Amino acid sequence: MNKALKYVVLGTVAVVGAVAAGAVYLAATFDPNDYKDRIVKAVKDGAQRDLRLDGKIALTFFPNIGANVGKASLSEFNNDKQFAAIDSAHVSLALLPLFSGQAVVDKVTLSGLQVALVKRKDGTTNFDDLLGTKDEKAAGQPPLAVPPVKFDIAAVSVEKTSLDYRDETTGAQYAIKDLNLHTGRIANGVPGKIDLSAAVQASQPKLDINIQLKTTLTFDLEKQQYRLEGLDLQAGGAALDIGNLNAKAGGDVYADMAKQEFGAQKLLLSATGAQAQNTFEATLNVPELRIAGDKFSGDKLTLDLVVKQPEQTFKARLASPLTGNIEAQQFSLAGLVLALNATGERLPGKSVSSEMKGSVRVDAAKQSVQVKLTGGLLQSQVKAEIGVVGFTEPAIHFDVEIDQLDADLYLPKKAEGATKPGEQPEQPIDLTALRKLNLDGSLRIGSLKVANIKSTNVRLDVKARNGQVNIAPLSANLYQGSLKGNLSVNAQATPSIAINQSLSGINVAALTKDAADLDTLEGKGNVAMNLAMQGNTIAAMKKALNGTMSLNLADGAIKGINIAKSLREFGKGNAAKTQGANKEEKTDFSELKASFKVNNGVAHNDDLSLKSPLLRLTGNGDIDIGQSSMNYVAKATLAKTLEGQGGKDAVGGITVPVRASGPFADLKYTLDFGAMVGEAAKQKVEMKKEEIKTRLQDKLKGLFR
Repeated sequence: MNKALKYVVLGTVAVVGAVAAGAVYLAATFDPNDYKDRIVKAVKDGAQRDLRLDGKIALTFFPNIGANVGKASLSEFNNDKQFAAIDSAHVSLALLPLFSGQAVVDKVTLSGLQVALVKRKDGTTNFDDLLGTKDEKAAGQPPLAVPPVKFDIAAVSVEKTSLDYRDETTGAQYAIKDLNLHTGRIANGVPGKIDLSAAVQASQPKLDINIQLKTTLTFDLEKQQYRLEGLDLQAGGAALDIGNLNAKAGGDVYADMAKQEFGAQKLLLSATGAQAQNTFEATLNVPELRIAGDKFSGDKLTLDLVVKQPEQTFKARLASPLTGNIEAQQFSLAGLVLALNATGERLPGKSVSSEMKGSVRVDAAKQSVQVKLTGGLLQSQVKAEIGVVGFTEPAIHFDVEIDQLDADLYLPKKAEGATKPGEQPEQPIDLTALRKLNLDGSLRIGSLKVANIKSTNVRLDVKARNGQVNIAPLSANLYQGSLKGNLSVNAQATPSIAINQSLSGINVAALTKDAADLDTLEGKGNVAMNLAMQGNTIAAMKKALNGTMSLNLADGAIKGINIAKSLREFGKGNAAKTQGANKEEKTDFSELKASFKVNNGVAHNDDLSLKSPLLRLTGNGDIDIGQSSMNYVAKATLAKTLEGQGGKDAVGGITVPVRASGPFADLKYTLDFGAMVGEAAKQKVEMKKEEIKTRLQDKLKGLFR
């Protein structure tokens, strides 16, 4: 062996031996517990906090330099209330690297740490003094030169740790309970295992979940590069109003701090949970996500969502590339594809599928969202542009065009044997959602069916603000005619609705049959209405209906009775004849006009005018819309030229009252023949008077010739 090398080895051994001997002597003679009082006093003088060292302090010097601390606690600033406490802690440094000027952390063990953080109502915290003020930092001395720490930790063990945070300004409370952390070797360039578990609780938002994380950490401190591979994060519990929550995350995550680059690969996020009777499953697949500086992008992001309800199931998929800017708070889904599938017994064909394409742009700084979509939605082809400004109180602008929509396919069906009106209390109208609605837009529908009413070329422009919704114009083509007008809804404490509509050239028979399943009137013409109503239920609104209506029809019929036939077939000696509606009979007319004044749900008419070659009809009375009944008297007059079985009809030119009364579903018609006979006798008396008058005039003329 070379003499120089031999002497170096011997010298090194001698130095190490001397150090080891000194360490053994120091360990045998030095007891740090003798200095507890000095340590406590130093903390009190320097930090104005009370330090308690209830456990023993033990030092080790070989083969590692380390310290063991038993149970200890620290109070709040100038307060004896506990701020933090610990059951035990151990930290050690490898001895030999210290000779080369490096501090290599060998092992860290921590157990029973408890910390209580508080943000006070004045905005200060109970740990501000530990952070130091800006002035203290600026006036402080330059930091001492500290030898570089080489991270080569054999293991880290943290057990039974609890962190509490209370915000007195909002009343919110957050807690991390039973935090446990165990790692393998942590060293530069060496993959190290991480195993973390904890319980997380919060009051705002409501949160109570258990978290478990397993992954492999690799880092390079010089290049400032970090990577988590094989990420396995699981969380379960309750969040907000979602129970049975089970969330998972997997993939690889990396960060390059020097280049300010971050990203993820094969990132997969999933969650399942329940809300009331509904359950959901959500999965987000991110093949690659890149963040460079302020810009970020991702390819082929897909979000799958399944919502199961008691009577139906919805499946949705959203797929799109993602781009954005963090500093500008903007992101865009430029190639959005949205697919929807719904299944359920009440859906048309028990299944509905849709697919739409478009884009979504979000500017969070300006609180704006722009959405453009085209494609199939349910059974319709839709083209929509939607804009939103403001997130807390959104102002929504829209322009939507739909080729056709059968809304009845998706509205609740009335169950067979459903309760008759009045047997159970009617549910109140709930329009509270409209009170905060800020809406401005236009909707056009090529073909629409709603409440069994069919229409085409529907156009409605909507403006809604502060609970007031105005639809103007509201126009459509329907039943061989057209509709024009406006509609307004006030959604305050007692909802109110105002309708101003004109229907021109309408086939009334088809409209009333589809709308209310009424088959009582035929004809084509005009209908106008200017009505207002208010109430907390539909029944209350009908009883509070006020306004005007008018009717002008041609070439139609009143179904249920043939007045002319009934008059011809009346029986002598009968004062009156009552009969029910007969769907096989009708009273034809060439013209029908009427106007109504509506007061508290009762429509009153005084100017009914029905004309036909054989019959004239006038009348007055009430139609009680609130009670779905009527009490109306019409006066029917047969033409004098009407031919009967025995020549001229005996009732020609005679007026007969016809009363229609009862509920709409069971109308009764009463023909008052007694009044007709009296009218006939009166006419005969008048005729006799005229005859006598004529004869008298003739005799007087003969006397004066």
